[in-house]
This record gives sequence, C-alpha cells and structure tokens, in this order.
Amino acid sequence: MNDEMTENLMDDNGDTLFAGQPVRVVERDGVRYTLLGTAHVSQASVEVVERAINSGRFDAVAVELDPQRLQALTNPDALAKLDLVEVIRKGRVALFAANLALAAYQRRLAEQLGIEPGAELKRAVGLANTHNLPVHLIDREVGLTFKRASQRLGFFGKIKLVMGLGAGLFASDDVGEDEIEKLKQGDMLEASFGEFASESPALYETIIGERDRYMATRLREVHDPAQREVLAVVGAGHLAGLAKYLESDTEAPGPLRASLEDVPKKRNIPWITLTILAVVLAGIAVGFYRGGLGVGTELLAVWAMYTGGLAGLGCLLAGSHPLSILTAIVVAPFKPFRLSIPTGAFAALVEARLRKPAYEDFLKLRDDAQSVRGWYRNRVTRVVLTFMLTNLGSMLGLWLTGFQVWNKVGG
Repeated sequence: MNDEMTENLMDDNGDTLFAGQPVRVVERDGVRYTLLGTAHVSQASVEVVERAINSGRFDAVAVELDPQRLQALTNPDALAKLDLVEVIRKGRVALFAANLALAAYQRRLAEQLGIEPGAELKRAVGLANTHNLPVHLIDREVGLTFKRASQRLGFFGKIKLVMGLGAGLFASDDVGEDEIEKLKQGDMLEASFGEFASESPALYETIIGERDRYMATRLREVHDPAQREVLAVVGAGHLAGLAKYLESDTEAPGPLRASLEDVPKKRNIPWITLTILAVVLAGIAVGFYRGGLGVGTELLAVWAMYTGGLAGLGCLLAGSHPLSILTAIVVAPFKPFRLSIPTGAFAALVEARLRKPAYEDFLKLRDDAQSVRGWYRNRVTRVVLTFMLTNLGSMLGLWLTGFQVWNKVGG
C-alpha cells in the first residue's frame, strides 16, 4: 500500500480510519476500491463501518448482500407476503426449508452473542442511504448458491447436506466456538454448514471461492465514472479472494457474472427411484406369471399398503390434517405415473389449503423455526414438515415393497 493509499485511510484527525479491521485497496479502471473485511457478529465491525461512511471519503458503498438477504435484514415482515402454495407448486419447498434453517441459525446467534448477524451490512446500507450514496448489492442470491452447490455434490453428499441443515434447524444448544470463529473470519453461509463446508471441496468452492469472484465481477459491472472511491463491506473471509479477482480478472463482467449464475439444466432423472420401481414392477410381473391372478393381486396390495401406508404415516407424524393424510395414502401408490412430482407435494398443497397459514404464523416463523415444538405449532413450518415426512415415508414404502415382493416371488 503506497503513501497515497495510506493517507486515504486516515480520518480528519490523522487517525487510522479502519483501526483493527483488515483492509485491502485495489485501484482499477480509474476507481479506488477500499475492501473492508468485517466479522458478521462484531459490534466493532459496525462501528468501523459507521466511521468509514461518515468520513465522507466515499462516493458509493457496496455490501456482501443480495436483494433477498437485504430484505430479510431490513424487513423481517416480508415473509408475511409469501404465497406458500406457489412455493409448493414451483418445487421450492427444499430451498424454503434451507432458508428457514439459515434464519433459525441466525436467530440463535443473535440470542447467544447479543448482536444480529450481518448488523454491519445492514448499518452500511442504512448509512449510505442517509448520506445519499449509491448502494451496490454485490453478492450472489442464496438460492443460486444452494443450487450450484447441490449440483456439485453426489447423492450421499446431498443427504449429508440435508442432515446438516436439519441439525441446524432443531439444535437448541449454543453455537460452537469453531462456528463463531468462522463468523469472525467472515462468512455466514460457511459457518451455517459447520464442518461440512470445509470437508467438502466442492461445497467450499461454491460457497466461498465462486462468490469471491462473483463479487469482484459485480464491482466491475456496476462501475460508474462518477464513483471514484468505492467502499466494499464484505466478510473478512472473502477479502483475499475478492482482491485477487478484482485485480486480475480480464473477462468482461457481464458474461462472467452470467456464467457464475448459471445452473445447468439437467434432466432430472431419478435413477435410484427408477431402479427400485423397475425391480418392484418386475417382481409383480413375475408374481402374475408364476402365481396367476391371486399372487399378482396380492403383490399389488402389498405395493399399495406399504407405499400408501408409510406415506400416510409420515404425513401423520407431521401433524397434518386428516385429509392431507388421506391424500398421501391415495397418491403414493401411483408413483410410477408421476415421477417428477413427489407425493409430499400433493399432501402439502392440501395442508396449505385446509390450514392456510395466517399472517401471525409468518411473523413468528423465525422464532418457531428454532424448536421442534415451534415447527408443529406454526402452520407454515408444518406444511414443510408435511412435504418432507410424507416424501420420506413414501420412499421407505417403496424400498420395503421391493423387499417384500422379491421375498414373496423368491419364496
């Protein structure tokens, strides 16, 4: 850092503007980017952000947020406008559940540490608006990050990811020291996945590495000649990568950003389900061939009993409405005719219609998502439980049907 840059990081009294906080300065295309690394659970970071913006040295402020996360920070009541039926119809229940896990994790942190996670980002946006400074949201949407991460994981990796999120949903103990240290180093998503992020190179690269480059690309993309001094407030864990890409990337920012947002459309072929179905149907066919109508009909009854019964049991365990349970029982045996639509979606739609979540349920969502009791009490989370447990029951029923059918045929 040269003398000119050092002078720029001093306030009017000659004191260091960012005392105690990591900072990198990158000059490119006539713009000086001051990258301020913060801890998402630190009051000191909030104070440094306030001092920096109030200094009047910057023409614009960029923050490690996307529109959805900014709305969650500044307007928690926005969830009350959510159309849960549309979430189910568009197949976004899993993503919605992941966001609930993140929200519950953040609430636990706020209660344990006495500061709202991301408070320095929220304060940066608020102060920028007060000073009439342009605000640039440079982070990638959480949904895109989840989707790209999921595509890089194998089947068992996805199962482990879901289990990790589930553990975060229902955990009641304090957040561990290791996770808090990660937050002090500055990334909410990495900390929320616990050790799994560091153990999975694919997940780590999507959550940290890709976002470093994405944020650098966004800074270049929103370049305005009138904004010669830009303050970028990001988690400290992104500082080195962000500075590197901001200095070295030569690819045009528009196409590069598009490539980092792209989620390749894959043919969603449920090979495991198809294999089990093929085994079951082959067994039933053998039953008809060897044992005639009596044995074949018996095997079909086994199919209906296990798939419908266990799907209904899962729905029952979710505390669902009797008609939702009946829907699960009736729909589950017809799995071969609707591979792309899970049984839980039908049951969840019925549940959402019959027990339509009230405004109060959405307002209490963040608090209720922290406990098992809250998930059953809140109508929004109970719809999610209906979806998940019905699907789990349906899948278990399919597996058990396969064992029973081939046991019968083999016997």
